[in-house]
Amino acid sequence: MNLLNFEHIAKTFVSRPVLKDVTFGIDDTDKIGVVGINGTGKSTLLAIAAGALAPDSGQVVKGRDVRISYLPQSPVFDGSISVLDNVEKEIHGKADHWDTTGEARARLIDFGIPDPDASPDTLSGGQKKRAALVAALLTPCDLLILDEPTNHLDSRMIEWLENYLTGMRAALLMVTHDRYFLDRVTDQTVELDRGCAYRYKGGFSVYLDMKAQRLDYAKAAERKMAALYRQDLKWMMRGAQARRTKQKAHIQRFEDLKNRNKIVEERQMELNSLQSRLGNKTIELEHISKSYGGRLLFRDFTYRFLKTDRIGIIGPNGCGKSTLLKCIIGLVKPDTGTVEIGQTVKIGYFGQENEALDEGTRVIDFIRDTAEYIRTEDGLTSASVMCERFLFDPEMQYSLIGKLSGGEKRRLSLLKVLMSAPNVLILDEPTNDLDIQALQVLEDYLDHFAGIVIVVSHDRYFLDRVVTRIFAFQQDGTLWQSEGGYAEYREHCLQNGKDLLFGSSLPGEKNAVSEKSAAANAPAPEASASAGGRGQHRRKLSYKEQREYDTIEDEINQLTARSEELANEMLSCATDYGKLTELTKEKEETDARLDERMERYLELEDLVEKLAAES
Repeated sequence: MNLLNFEHIAKTFVSRPVLKDVTFGIDDTDKIGVVGINGTGKSTLLAIAAGALAPDSGQVVKGRDVRISYLPQSPVFDGSISVLDNVEKEIHGKADHWDTTGEARARLIDFGIPDPDASPDTLSGGQKKRAALVAALLTPCDLLILDEPTNHLDSRMIEWLENYLTGMRAALLMVTHDRYFLDRVTDQTVELDRGCAYRYKGGFSVYLDMKAQRLDYAKAAERKMAALYRQDLKWMMRGAQARRTKQKAHIQRFEDLKNRNKIVEERQMELNSLQSRLGNKTIELEHISKSYGGRLLFRDFTYRFLKTDRIGIIGPNGCGKSTLLKCIIGLVKPDTGTVEIGQTVKIGYFGQENEALDEGTRVIDFIRDTAEYIRTEDGLTSASVMCERFLFDPEMQYSLIGKLSGGEKRRLSLLKVLMSAPNVLILDEPTNDLDIQALQVLEDYLDHFAGIVIVVSHDRYFLDRVVTRIFAFQQDGTLWQSEGGYAEYREHCLQNGKDLLFGSSLPGEKNAVSEKSAAANAPAPEASASAGGRGQHRRKLSYKEQREYDTIEDEINQLTARSEELANEMLSCATDYGKLTELTKEKEETDARLDERMERYLELEDLVEKLAAES
């Protein structure tokens, strides 16, 4: 059954066309994901569908008695009433016998709102979004419209929401940049591109394949039309006498070809690695702890970051992930322990909270405040060129920041961080409000980033794509180390009998690890990543030994490569006695260190084999 139709919808903001002649329908079984780069009108389309925004032209035709529930991108609350009252106010069409208050209160607590009777003014932006999501989910509807529902949800909540949306009977129209979520929840994709809407049968993975086919067909058709136009142009240029005998239909075809909408190659966001040199001493955390208001966030955490670390930090909302990052960069002082930063460390911090931008400043001036020119792999590059590589064309560069969409502002803030040429990138929820294209290029950038990456994220795809080690917050304030990305973390949870992102189950949710499985797989007592411990029988390497064992092969490879480099340099400067003496001394020290590391490697190998035999 058809629920809603968009008929020739158009919308313009400040002389900038966002939607142009958008036409498609939504049936009662459709689960549609809307994709497109920031600023293409995704949130605008959802607001028009929900009736919260009127189009400039065209109309939305809704079926009789069709009920719609809507989660906007930036929900607004009435500060004069409680969070719970705000949620109940948004719930429409409820059955008389349903205890709305009890259900809403329980769900708010489950979604990280500990005091539903508090004022909305006491909530963070993420808590407000979760409270609005609760209202949208509890509102009986035929069409559920969700704008970025996964923002500010932890992985446990995201997986619960996946199951909820997959099983619900209502139709779904949704914007999200979570690629795993799109694939698992939606069965159709609508892409907004330059004001037009393209519909595909299938989730995100299918959409990528079908879009590539569409572009190939479009480019082939454009090549044919361009050739035909050149041929007709010659025909039209044969002279005034000949033109009088030309057919009107042929002339009209020429005019149509001349005025056609030409296929424009999709812009690709490009950004070379801009990091500064990183010395041997990076960031060293020694036994740091932090509590707020008597509530322990983390305790006794020790870690020394290696030059090539790709670290993901995960845990439920409010557990202290952002606070840990702020301790590292010096914005928050730990209660105990020390944070030491190497002299060559240059940190680029991209915070979870959107930077307050001066909306009266031009885009190009905002970037030039950081650097007029930057040295990249391609040489000296201007701020304007870097803006273009980050999808801000010359027209947008001279526009005011106030004219940008929320996602474009987020992308601009990220560009400013990267323009500072850091060698340590600390990213707090970088995937929030960035479109999929921006995320893909950020991931590619991080692949070639020759420095440390520390990221807090609930985006499972992003974690699988970027990180090689995960620290997961535990209930006792320790951080549990898991090698690999998020998929490996899930597997390690099952193997070690640990709950997936600790916390009470959401409504209808089963524990990630059953009690029976946990008992069967429970390991012997072991030291956590942040504290040492000895049992009567050693079952595994200590934390420090494991860290050393994980990195020693890389150290040996680096020392071997340096020894060979020094040998080659000594051959090339045999007549320079002073330089030769200097190189000889360094090679002797390098070889001595290499021998010591090789011996230690053999010791650790023997210990691993011994522990394996005992277990």
